[in-house]
Amino acid sequence: MEGSAGLVFAPSPSVKGSGFARGIRSVEDMEKEELDRIAEIVTSADVAMLTTEGADGSLHARPLAVLQKTFERSIRFLIEDPSPKVEEIRANPRVNVAFSSKKGFLSLAGTARLVENDEAAVDELWGPAAEAWFPGGRQDPEIVVLEVLPDSAEYWAKTETGLVAAAKATKAFFTKEQPDIGENRVVDF
Repeated sequence: MEGSAGLVFAPSPSVKGSGFARGIRSVEDMEKEELDRIAEIVTSADVAMLTTEGADGSLHARPLAVLQKTFERSIRFLIEDPSPKVEEIRANPRVNVAFSSKKGFLSLAGTARLVENDEAAVDELWGPAAEAWFPGGRQDPEIVVLEVLPDSAEYWAKTETGLVAAAKATKAFFTKEQPDIGENRVVDF
């Protein structure tokens, strides 16, 4: 299904034991809801794991501070250049970014690009949390913005509070039925 803004939505196949329900809604409802869920997970996470591919084909994952306050169809991080991750991105810009937060889990696959010499892009992300990672301060010439433009995403959103989810999980233990504590979706951008 294709949304009005060019997003394509596909319900994820049923995954036994995931505890996440899937449903069918109109394309318009899906588009807004899917983007809202992704935004909730991204903006409520403190750390994301960026995975790049090394020259030998091995995968390298490393944590990055999530400094972004909104999600507008791209993910941005402050990183240091030069660094091994920058070398890997220049050689192969295909990356994966994984998020975990109280709102759910998100795996986002896409293309990375370096936004260099863009003071406004750095300012948008700069704050006290960034200062801890860049001892040279805001004017450090090695700071660049890493932007990931997603091709696809899969998320598992928690739609139940902790107490309700725990109660449903306990009930499932005794009834041997899978609890419905959230939703799982695949979104193609």
